[in-house]
Amino acid sequence: MPFDHPLPPLPVQPDGVAWPTKAWPESPPAPDTDTARLNRLLDRAFTDPAPETMGETHAFLAVQGGQIVAERYWRDFTPGSTFPSWSEAKSITQALIGILVRDGKIDIHAPADVPEWQEADDPRRAITLDMLLRMSSGLKFIEDYVPGSVSDVIEMLFGSGQLDVAAYAASQPLEHEPDTFWSYSSGTSNIVARCAARALGADADTFREFMFRELFSPIGMRSPLPKFDAAGTFIGSSFCYCTARDFARFGLLYLRDGVWDGTRILPEGWVDYARTPTPAVPDTETLGYGAHWWLDMAGPGSFSCNGYEGQYTVLVPEKDLILVRHGKSPLEAKDAVQAWIADVADCF
Repeated sequence: MPFDHPLPPLPVQPDGVAWPTKAWPESPPAPDTDTARLNRLLDRAFTDPAPETMGETHAFLAVQGGQIVAERYWRDFTPGSTFPSWSEAKSITQALIGILVRDGKIDIHAPADVPEWQEADDPRRAITLDMLLRMSSGLKFIEDYVPGSVSDVIEMLFGSGQLDVAAYAASQPLEHEPDTFWSYSSGTSNIVARCAARALGADADTFREFMFRELFSPIGMRSPLPKFDAAGTFIGSSFCYCTARDFARFGLLYLRDGVWDGTRILPEGWVDYARTPTPAVPDTETLGYGAHWWLDMAGPGSFSCNGYEGQYTVLVPEKDLILVRHGKSPLEAKDAVQAWIADVADCF
């Protein structure tokens, strides 16, 4: 699909609305919200037993104008429940790289610091962090979640690669010349996470402290549970559990252009980089892709963190809207869940 629309401006925090560093302000939906349609959509998603078309929806949260305007949980889930990120963690990894760019510790356009690629005749030496973040490295990686089929992502996370996920991914050969071919790959995200740790000279404990000191704590995220492999690398492709309200805080940081309550967390232009379309995304993809963020799920100009089994944090700048959905949806329900989110966004 072509994605050539201009980036909509990012909204500022409304006057008089507190930043949710300590607690989320709450408000009824705005008067022009189609609340009847919204409630019908929520009732359908939260049916128990779950609808086969969507699978289970465990949590839903809508933030508009910096305030929670709708929230619902399934069965025993609560605002204090943590949910798997799956690939929403990729967008968190992108934020961590942004912080290192802000501090002058990393250059995304320089060759990536990957020990496996340092031989003089290794064509992978040309791969930059920018190419990795835009899923355009050219590395071979089979992103398939069907057990029993050939799958690099399953082998990396749960098989022979699980002790050192970045080394597994970095050992893959080139299939395409770097920066000419787009292919979604969890392996590249773990290479990126290890590059971040190498730029800091950090082991797992030090990197975890960095994540909280520079990203999570300043915006009030207290629930994150990032997972590391045995080599000490943050598994930035897949594993950072959070509450729905904390995923919404992360979304608000991006919706506010990387600024939180007067403090710039992400460097200027980093959010626009995240949501600028990457060339060469194949026509078979229903969504566009930026830099470790997906594009246009809830209409042109929206951008989102998307995770396996239906984990989503969706930002709609033109409506100053954040939608968070967590659940357990089969792969074949993905299109239906994404269409449901677009319908929900249309209510606001």
